[in-house]
Amino acid sequence: MSAISSLSSSFSSLTLKPPNPSSHGTPNTPLSFTLHSSFIPLYKTPISKSSSSSSLSLPSSHSAPLPLITSSMEAGIGVMGTKLGMMSCFEESGTVVPVTVIGFREGNIVTQMKTEATDGYNAVQVGYRRVRDKKLTKPEMGHLEKSGIIPLRHLQEFRLQSVEGFEANQRLVFDELFKEGDLVDVSGTTIGKGFQGGIKRHNFKRGQMAHGSKSHRALGSIGAGTTPGRVYKGKKMPGRMGGTKRKIRKLKIIKIDNELRIVMVKGAVPGKPGNLLRITPAKIVGVNIPKN
Repeated sequence: MSAISSLSSSFSSLTLKPPNPSSHGTPNTPLSFTLHSSFIPLYKTPISKSSSSSSLSLPSSHSAPLPLITSSMEAGIGVMGTKLGMMSCFEESGTVVPVTVIGFREGNIVTQMKTEATDGYNAVQVGYRRVRDKKLTKPEMGHLEKSGIIPLRHLQEFRLQSVEGFEANQRLVFDELFKEGDLVDVSGTTIGKGFQGGIKRHNFKRGQMAHGSKSHRALGSIGAGTTPGRVYKGKKMPGRMGGTKRKIRKLKIIKIDNELRIVMVKGAVPGKPGNLLRITPAKIVGVNIPKN
């Protein structure tokens, strides 16, 4: 009875509108009515039904909105670099700040443009780090030879709202895209630590170190035995640590040196010296990303 009463209450707002008096002479005049229910979405614009097909078509105002900048899109074109190490740098105020030095090998060349008409989305593919021909496969060499581009080791895409202004074999210069004081997002692969315990991997506290203790660095209890009789998913336990892709957001550019082909970024970035890094403009809500 409760299910029936709830169903009847949801349709309690059904209203009937009598036909137009002027149409009483027409024999097949249908009775029009308006239905308001919690099971049917209410649209400000009425839903149109075509006579040739029985499927309902939604109004144009409820079509899918154009994508702005989603989590997979970048706030602007970026470049790739190589991590060289860390050092200390003095700011103009005399403050000592830790910086990461990022160098640039030959590369950062536009290899391909993808558009919504050809691939379903807008993106610019960039190549980095020149290598010998035998280091690449024949499909990779053929892909680059289409545009007359030198052999490049790394290829990455930067999804953008528009690819206007870019062309194949175009070189991307860091100081033309960024300037000192800008905020950037740097992503890379973290240093792999191998299989580690709970103390190192999740910062657990250790047990007593006295001789009578039998739990020095052990994980401890991982759940009840009777209920639920298993280990919950997501339980923090020993396992592989590091070796994953991470992004550090809103790092400040301290210095750009064109002669040495390096850039100094405030703070630490993922990976060890020699690792590949991806540098893009920082995503800031309300500035280059819509608030909604």
